[in-house]
Amino acid sequence: MAKTPKIIPVSDLRQKTSDVLKEISSGEPVFITQRGRAAAVIVSMKAYERSQHELDVLRLLAQGEKEIEAGSGYELDDVLKEADRFLESAGS
Repeated sequence: MAKTPKIIPVSDLRQKTSDVLKEISSGEPVFITQRGRAAAVIVSMKAYERSQHELDVLRLLAQGEKEIEAGSGYELDDVLKEADRFLESAGS
């Protein structure tokens, strides 16, 4: 069962900022409304960094797919050999 999102008006954010910060530290976002409409989402720094990392990975995957379609990029065997050389030199 999906968890009900925490939704508060911007006036509550102004009055209870420290409580809201404690709430987002649990990892759950808090949705802020203004005049009854969604205005913003507040997330913890950890959640933000995780989502940015996931976006970076998705961008790299999309770039790789474009390279494959264009016939450019690198052969898997070459990549694996280079990775092995890198890991060997990193262990030295």
